[in-house]
Amino acid sequence: MEIKAIITDLDRTLLRTDKSISAYTVEVLEKCRERGIFVMTASARPLRDIRDFERLFRFDAVTATNGAVIELPGRRLEYGISPGSGERILEGLLRFPDVFLSVETSGGLYSNREIPEWEPVVYKDFPKLPENVMTYKILASSGERELYNGIGTVLTDDVYHTVSNRDLVQIMSTAATKWNGVCRMLDRFGISSSDAVYFGDDNDDIEPIRNCGLGVAVSNAISAVMETADCIADSNDEDGAARFIERNILG
Repeated sequence: MEIKAIITDLDRTLLRTDKSISAYTVEVLEKCRERGIFVMTASARPLRDIRDFERLFRFDAVTATNGAVIELPGRRLEYGISPGSGERILEGLLRFPDVFLSVETSGGLYSNREIPEWEPVVYKDFPKLPENVMTYKILASSGERELYNGIGTVLTDDVYHTVSNRDLVQIMSTAATKWNGVCRMLDRFGISSSDAVYFGDDNDDIEPIRNCGLGVAVSNAISAVMETADCIADSNDEDGAARFIERNILG
């Protein structure tokens, strides 16, 4: 197979655990571009956070917020949760004890508590949603197991959920998936998924790993991802994605 595109998750995949991207990784990605290989990312992070890493390396296309936002050259696609569904879901979530809620929107992050590292707008009006913004994603966590055991009872038919890092519930529109983002990015450049390699580590990476021509899990990935992947790379703290690219694609 001829690799024409590399798509990678960020956290716990391309980024080290301390959220840095190594000079070595940047160098390898630049070599891909010199070879005419497109380099893209599909991440749970919002677009504003991905911009920080693009100071080091500019991706050819970006899928952000688990697929709720897809940025292509000259065009942006958005797939949000409807206001009615969002407010019904939030009302249900607030019934769980000690629930920590955040909503990622086109106007930034709103949360019912302070999060110093994320600097959200502290918002006390849930389940009412902020006005004049699109809701991309609802996030929920709790120290009690009731939330995780009962999450299916509060979801509407037009959304789905994943659990990241085993404790963060992420709720998105059914149209907002990483795989949908990958398809849109590849279509923009006229590339078949069979000519793409995907790197990931968590639940929302399983579908693109399964459906791209080559699916690669880093060795720190959850077991379900490693069982799905075609290959296992070194861990994120060992620059596993970049080393795999250098050995098996550039080499």
